[in-house]
Amino acid sequence: MSFEIVEATIPEIQAALEAGEITSQQLVLMYLERIADHDKNGLTINSVLEINPDALFIAESLDVERSLQGPRGPMHGIPVLVKDNINTGDKMHTSAGSLALANSFAVEDAFIVTQLRAAGAIIMGKANMTEFANFMTNGMPSGFSSRGGQVLNPYNISSPTGGSSAGSAVAVACNFCTVSVGTETSGSILNPGNLGSVIGIKPTVGMISRSGILPLSNTQDTAGPMARTVHDAVLLLNAMLGKDSSDAAMGTSVGRLHEDYTVFLDENGLKGARIGIPRDYYFEELTEEQLALFNASVELMRAQGAIIIDPADIRTAREISYSSVVLNEFKISLNAYLSRLGPGAPMRTLRDIIDFNHTRPMETLKYGQVTLMDAEYATSGTLTDPQYLRDRATDLKLCKEQGIDAVMKEHNLDALLFPADFGARITSRAGYPSIVVPSGYTAAGAPFGVTFSAQAYQEPLLIKLAYAFEQHSKVRKAPSLQSFI
Repeated sequence: MSFEIVEATIPEIQAALEAGEITSQQLVLMYLERIADHDKNGLTINSVLEINPDALFIAESLDVERSLQGPRGPMHGIPVLVKDNINTGDKMHTSAGSLALANSFAVEDAFIVTQLRAAGAIIMGKANMTEFANFMTNGMPSGFSSRGGQVLNPYNISSPTGGSSAGSAVAVACNFCTVSVGTETSGSILNPGNLGSVIGIKPTVGMISRSGILPLSNTQDTAGPMARTVHDAVLLLNAMLGKDSSDAAMGTSVGRLHEDYTVFLDENGLKGARIGIPRDYYFEELTEEQLALFNASVELMRAQGAIIIDPADIRTAREISYSSVVLNEFKISLNAYLSRLGPGAPMRTLRDIIDFNHTRPMETLKYGQVTLMDAEYATSGTLTDPQYLRDRATDLKLCKEQGIDAVMKEHNLDALLFPADFGARITSRAGYPSIVVPSGYTAAGAPFGVTFSAQAYQEPLLIKLAYAFEQHSKVRKAPSLQSFI
């Protein structure tokens, strides 16, 4: 077979499928062979937690359907990995990387999984993740879970993967799947996307259904696509869309969504765009090499016609501090999720999980569970805690109204540009969208990206900017999977 799977895009795969050069079943087999060679052997990248036992049957049935009726659309027969906190009502578990939920089966698909299956996508398996979306304890390395072990960064195994969608990002970077689905509360798509040299779209909270996803924060959680190209990420985003009446946040999207976001893929999308740079937003954390990569990206955008406002500082940036919002929301959200798993579910409450971990400390408590215990014992589980109520209001004021909204109005901006995933610290609390795009590599080979952020439901604009930057930079390269510095 002459088809080259490494860095193959969805349009390229579809062309090969239509020409009969490859079948979806063969495509799945090629990915499984790469997983066997590099994820579970060789370098043991460890990004894939579980394979769908029916993946090959599903692929073959979609091949038959293609031959008889034609493809359903761009995602027909495309293998997708989903993060292990996203329900699949099949033979796979949904565990959020924990041993406590290692034997937990969801009753039904998450809404977005239903949408993906309807679009013809093959749910090939589950991606490893930082256990409980990195909300289990302090000091746990990103990409580690007690069920799945440690995900490695394919560009340098001594570097972090970022979290918590580590497996989703790394599997895409290594070409273990075509595209993947991650989730984010605060940086969990953008961070591993930046460190894994892949595209990550963190949508506006309310754009994508959250139903059937093991939660962290009711006000900040969202799923989003991860891919090697902006085009592929947008195709996956299209397939995840759909009105879910059971998700209250989706009411904010009425009249603000588009049926097809590929129409915004414009290689001239930077021309005339007003992009602000919050130079006072913790840029001191960048190394000189990272700052040089960022500044070079800015100059590229300027050369493509972008109007750069530098600085465009967020006046409230240094006022934003610890918030108790996620800690308080985790307990009530998780307990609600567990209650819907059905009568045979092994865990019914957060306390059950804590107690289970105490019974198997050598396996489950390598880094402890202090955050789980804080959520259980230091919050009421009713969202009536005075500090929570104050912090929620403060987050919206400092991050949204007096933060992003204010700076964008002051300078008449279309978007903000952050180095790496820095913007997640403020955009997450506002519920605003972002896209991270690879922008280069350090001398040691570590990936570095830039993040475009904007106000609610400005995904069309962000897609234009991200796509134009990608097309004119063309920096992404696949990891060798052979040697590291």
